[in-house]
Amino acid sequence: MGGRFSSSCTQPSAAAAPSGRAAGASPAALAVKFGERQRSPHCLLVKEHQVREGAGTAPPPRRTLFVLNVPPYCGPDSLSRLFSRCGHVQAVDVCEKPGPGEKKEKLTSKFFNHKTATGFQVAYVVFRKPSGVQAAKALSQEGPLLISTESHPVKTGISKWIANYAASVVDQEELKAEVDAYMQDYDKKIAEEEAKAAEEEGVPDEEGWVKVTRKGRKPGLPRTEAANLRVLEREKQKRARKELLNFYAWQHRETKREHIAQLRKKFEEDKQRIALMRAQRKFRPY
Repeated sequence: MGGRFSSSCTQPSAAAAPSGRAAGASPAALAVKFGERQRSPHCLLVKEHQVREGAGTAPPPRRTLFVLNVPPYCGPDSLSRLFSRCGHVQAVDVCEKPGPGEKKEKLTSKFFNHKTATGFQVAYVVFRKPSGVQAAKALSQEGPLLISTESHPVKTGISKWIANYAASVVDQEELKAEVDAYMQDYDKKIAEEEAKAAEEEGVPDEEGWVKVTRKGRKPGLPRTEAANLRVLEREKQKRARKELLNFYAWQHRETKREHIAQLRKKFEEDKQRIALMRAQRKFRPY
């Protein structure tokens, strides 16, 4: 991802074809540059997005442009600015793999559950009118288009690495505020669940059953996944030791018999020792 790029105007492989897309015309190669000093252009493969009947939720047909060979540093804003010359862009969805109806989870955290794209991606560009798709396909006949501008630069190479490093430095105050807000929501949720359980305690359900909960001065803490794994590992080790000591049932019986015989022998020895001690303590004046 440095300042030099090799030309990638190649046809997509069969594995790159979207699963819910009907076979059609081959994609058109759109040459773009991410910097004025870039010598070799990068090729985006564009095509009208089509889906089969009954494919489920998918981008709107005839108004969606399917884009292949999108670099990981080219985001939805850059693609929206690139294709805005063809018409009004309603939405841009960038995905790792092609597939109709793909939904992304809304990120609510600034520091957690972030996934960084490392490879080339695909994008779905939705126009307001179908003419935007045809105009975007016609851009392949023009010269290389410049995506990165002074007002909206696309960072690549060393500048991108520096920006990634700067973004990786966590602001402790913001992190503390996010964690505190999460814990407040968690405590509120637990309090609501406890209040609901207290209301339902002792009240029979539709079938007449009464839910009994475990309460006490020191209620048990919920086990985490790591704690459950440790408990399972201890149980596994205990079973392994028991199986090694008593591999067969007759070995287990013989071990018990030997233990009982040793206890009886020790009991008889103790009886003899006590009798001898009593005999030695007997008073003999003559």
